[in-house]
Amino acid sequence: MSSRTLRFIAAGIAVLLGGFAVQAQGTPKRPITFKDLISLHRLSEPRISPDGKWIAYGVATPDLDTNHSIRDIWIVPVGGGEARQLTRGGSDTRPRWSPDGNKLAFISERGGAPQVYYVTLEGGEATRVTSLSTGVDNELWSPDGKMIAFVSSVYPDCKDDACNPQREAEIAKSKVHARINEKLLYRHWTGWWDGKRSHLFVAPADGASARDLTPGANYDVPPFNLEAPEAIAFSPDGSELCFTANTDKDEARSTNGDLFTVPVSGASQPQRITTNPANDWGPAYSPDGKWIAYRAQTQSGYESDRWRLMLYNVTTAKHVNLTENFDQSVESYQWTPNSKNIYFQSENKAEMPIYSIAATPGGTPKVVVTDGFNADFDLSRDGGKLALARTSLTMPVELFVASANGTDLHQITHQNDALIAQLDLPVAEPFWFDGAEKTQVEGLLIRPPHFDSAKKYPLLFLIHGGPQGAWQDAWGYRWNQQVMAAPGYVVVMINARGSTGYGQKFTEEVSRDWGGRAYEDLMKGLDAAITKYPFLDGSNVCAAGGSYGGYMIDWIATHTGRFKCLISHAGPYDEVSMYGSTEELWFMDWEFGGPPWEHPELYKKWSPNEYAAELGKYKTPTLVIGGELDFRVPYNQDLEFFTALQVQGVPSKLMIFPDEGHWVLKPQNSQLWYRTFLDWLEQYLR
Repeated sequence: MSSRTLRFIAAGIAVLLGGFAVQAQGTPKRPITFKDLISLHRLSEPRISPDGKWIAYGVATPDLDTNHSIRDIWIVPVGGGEARQLTRGGSDTRPRWSPDGNKLAFISERGGAPQVYYVTLEGGEATRVTSLSTGVDNELWSPDGKMIAFVSSVYPDCKDDACNPQREAEIAKSKVHARINEKLLYRHWTGWWDGKRSHLFVAPADGASARDLTPGANYDVPPFNLEAPEAIAFSPDGSELCFTANTDKDEARSTNGDLFTVPVSGASQPQRITTNPANDWGPAYSPDGKWIAYRAQTQSGYESDRWRLMLYNVTTAKHVNLTENFDQSVESYQWTPNSKNIYFQSENKAEMPIYSIAATPGGTPKVVVTDGFNADFDLSRDGGKLALARTSLTMPVELFVASANGTDLHQITHQNDALIAQLDLPVAEPFWFDGAEKTQVEGLLIRPPHFDSAKKYPLLFLIHGGPQGAWQDAWGYRWNQQVMAAPGYVVVMINARGSTGYGQKFTEEVSRDWGGRAYEDLMKGLDAAITKYPFLDGSNVCAAGGSYGGYMIDWIATHTGRFKCLISHAGPYDEVSMYGSTEELWFMDWEFGGPPWEHPELYKKWSPNEYAAELGKYKTPTLVIGGELDFRVPYNQDLEFFTALQVQGVPSKLMIFPDEGHWVLKPQNSQLWYRTFLDWLEQYLR
């Protein structure tokens, strides 16, 4: 029996027992609302001070009135106690302790463009360190505390900082604003390429002028990568920096990344130390300086290949694969002080445990923190404590501390406790079933608040994105399952073929088979849930999904009529036009075997629009959502799907956000998103 199942049983007993106590006290818990969701503090990036006494972390709190999140740095004693707000700039992120522990560096936009600041432990006014016109990110202290490394997006041919604002002023002065490009990746995520490149800089910590260590480079340090480990690192003696970059000419079709080293003095050009044609990322020097740990993929062009934990021998230039026999992806990682072991995160069946492994060939990872979803972690300088940013489907991120062996795990921040204590948040219940080809597949079910087993409940069937992604036992804000269950729906989620955390083979089996085994897994999972749970009304079901989940909604619209309604957010609809308008072509190349003219049969087979030809094919009422700044799944896909629905007379609604990309992030837009989402369910499930 899994630890998550045991927690579900324990939580169920607690709910039963707690219900009597709640009733006796006269303070019944209530369903969560969007107002509750948007009021929660979002904790992140725990960092233990060098003396092991404090943990610094970031706190973001959305503000509906100003329509943005207020971000500041907090600290809390490692031993427990009152948390204290250290900065009040409103845009402060990335806390990083100085080596002596007397200062905390952070990034802030309080003066305009983001710059590096630092503040002492006592608080007070922050000291500004950098003043680049182009702003900075990814700040990192040198081991002696005398320098700070960071990255900044500059025009590669500019020789000094004064050149950058002058160039921008000339562009702004022009009455013509055409975008002219001669190569791909001319736009990415939510922005058009403006000719700048992210370069690596170092600057004295006293605020003197910065030095570009990659002058003239026509590549980015680091490449764009969501939620990846730190991409730059100082050597222990502070003489060099190691960084990640992709120097391939055709970036739109390449997932390659290599590690480079460069002297901090700038005396010589960067030197490449990895030549793997797939992705190498995230250098971390061992404390003794003998090794550089990094993670690597082996499948060129495949962004969802398993990440291996690697070592580079600084003396011999040899590479060692530490996790070749570990069938899970390595996320972030840290060395122990004695350079003998490495701690790392790895997703496992909707959870994110912490592991350790010996820094020698043939080692086997050992689980340190066995259960729960640990979104981030830090290891104390003496190797004795772990700081964990833990979360679940019933708890927003809070900070926990444990001994380095995983014992004595306990919560030390409580910034959301008062609000969470008021809410009825049912725990997620795992269940397993036979999917396509009788492969074991996991699902998660969340009951509505104030659940009554004698009732029949309508069902919301959620489909995750990716397709190489997963529903996790982690709190979310863009698709919060508790808010969705609150009006009285049972939420069912299936980690179908393509999901991460279930072995690499399971993840790979969605590629070039988008509407095949994954679709079968989903339908069998829905059937299994309806059979297993008698309180489900199998005739009253709505399905919703985003990104690949949106694709699957578009696919469902032409392949089954079992749903009362559908909600498609940013779903690929016409795979041929998707190829011609998306930015990261490596994704389409891998998922469909190449461009449409090389494999037209796959594009035709798995493209939902190909099944719209038969008049009246679409019948299910559908809500279609997208963002005009979504360059990953351009919103023409949403327009095409909505047009087909309207032409065929299907009840449908289109909601496009002009100022959002693939994700809806602004608080007021999020409020409208949830209201429209829940109104659609109310209209068709009640």
